[in-house]
Amino acid sequence: MTLGTTGAAPDRSFLFVLGSSRSDGNTEILARAAAAQLPAGIPQRWVDLNRLALPDFQDGRHEDAGRPVDENEELLRQATLEATDIVIASPLYWYTLSAQTKRYLDYWSGWLDVPDLDFKRRMEGRTLWGVTAMADDDHVVGDALTTTLNHTAAYLRMRFGGVLTGTGSRPGRVRADEGAMLRAKTFFESETPAARFPYEVGAGAGV
Repeated sequence: MTLGTTGAAPDRSFLFVLGSSRSDGNTEILARAAAAQLPAGIPQRWVDLNRLALPDFQDGRHEDAGRPVDENEELLRQATLEATDIVIASPLYWYTLSAQTKRYLDYWSGWLDVPDLDFKRRMEGRTLWGVTAMADDDHVVGDALTTTLNHTAAYLRMRFGGVLTGTGSRPGRVRADEGAMLRAKTFFESETPAARFPYEVGAGAGV
């Protein structure tokens, strides 16, 4: 699936989930640089997990009573289901996703078991993307974050657009990463193949 600058499908919509502990951080700067290249007709929704706090996820799959849903969770759930493209914008914290971002994905586990929601079926075929800034110049240190997002997409039979990476520790530093800012210009034009677990690659798994 390629997103061009002309003839864009009117039913595309992007949800950007910001998972940094700092507002206007390097990851957000990089994500907004990429989002600025999207065609004007494609809706964008931005959610800052710092401003839309979730309590720690409680696994209630084996409990008789339904788990209560608070207002922020419901807002995030509806925003997730309404988007065709979900962009996880998380800085690299200890070589993986931030705590805020991981908590958001933990809630996906709960949504899988909500009666009549059909979360897994509804997520199938949508596209998951990632954006991250890190202190290291060698972006291979972010491979664990990429693996997490790829496997998340693979489990839900989503497509995966990859991860846009940049170097930035001090505020605004990512703007000096010319390579990252250049990649941001075409990031959302990337191919988005069906995500696969390593054991499925080359095994003839269908789309």
